[in-house]
Amino acid sequence: MVSNSKLNKKVKRSTDDLIDAAIAQQNSWMEKRRAFARRFLKTLNIFARPAPKQEDGMDVNYNQPKKNKSGLAAYWFPIACALVVVLIALWVIFVRSDSAQNVTSESSVPEPVVPTVTSDSAPMFDIVRIEQSGNIVVAGRWLADKNISVLIDGEIVATERTDSNGEFVYAPTRVFEPGNYTISLIGADPELKSEENVFIYISPRGYKNSVSLLMTADGSTLLQAPTVLNDGDLVVSKIDYLDTGRIVITGDALPRLRVSLSLNDKYLGFAKVSDHKHFGLGADVGQLETGKNYTLTVRLHDGDGRTIAQVGHTFEMPEMTGDDDTYYTVRKGDCLWIIARNFLRRGVLFSIIAERNNIENPDLIFPAQLLQIPVNKE
Repeated sequence: MVSNSKLNKKVKRSTDDLIDAAIAQQNSWMEKRRAFARRFLKTLNIFARPAPKQEDGMDVNYNQPKKNKSGLAAYWFPIACALVVVLIALWVIFVRSDSAQNVTSESSVPEPVVPTVTSDSAPMFDIVRIEQSGNIVVAGRWLADKNISVLIDGEIVATERTDSNGEFVYAPTRVFEPGNYTISLIGADPELKSEENVFIYISPRGYKNSVSLLMTADGSTLLQAPTVLNDGDLVVSKIDYLDTGRIVITGDALPRLRVSLSLNDKYLGFAKVSDHKHFGLGADVGQLETGKNYTLTVRLHDGDGRTIAQVGHTFEMPEMTGDDDTYYTVRKGDCLWIIARNFLRRGVLFSIIAERNNIENPDLIFPAQLLQIPVNKE
């Protein structure tokens, strides 16, 4: 009987056999690698150099000299592949990265622009809105955690506290009567008055006909525009044509907005409506022909200059009477300077009107006062 030790000795491979098997396996792998390399080089050689033509069934002698192309022309395919790889890399690095950055910036929502408030800044308005119920809402900003007073027509009506962001809101339950109001702000500790005021007009027809204007040193900005206009929001009450070739229009419109005048679609100028809803506008039109029809158009504009109402008047030019004077009835909010500018072209000529009507104080005229205007005086 054969012992286990002897059996194991017979089946155990020697070290030399293991080494020989490893060498054979490595040689086989190397031979496969060389075969693959030969096939790959043969493929490249097909693109780099056309196969030689055989003539009359004779084999071509590869040892005979051939006319080879230049180096770059012979290896055009590898060069083209390399160029494609380079172009793809450049596209990934520059074009794709830039487009990704653009998408990120466009998809992100920009932060709202908020005025910078410093220790010496005056209180500022953000919103002044007239509600449907007749209430008003005032929102603004100043220094954080400070008291700020709201003034209406110069009187303090409330004192609010700003939050940690410096924002405040004033929303009284009081219903305001129709009319004009001016709102301003005063900050405490340190005491600073707002550099801007807000003018609001609450229409008796409701909030849709009301107006809110932010008044600054650079002009006015419309905060709330009328959304609905009714008959009476723009009215032309009188048209005067003077023998000096000047036309004067008076009427009523929403306060502090602008009216413009045109004759036969030719723009003549504009004027601002007073706080009391009155306006007067004069312009030189030259000599109009007697018996000819003319169309006069007065337009009402919002704060952005858009036309929100217009009144047209077509008239036939009558024969001039040759009167030297005309007459004007003073309305609330009028002053001699504006009257003289409209009728006499220059406001500095108000003293002529004052002298003709025996007015001792040119700054003191009264509504319904009838003034005689010497239109032939320059």
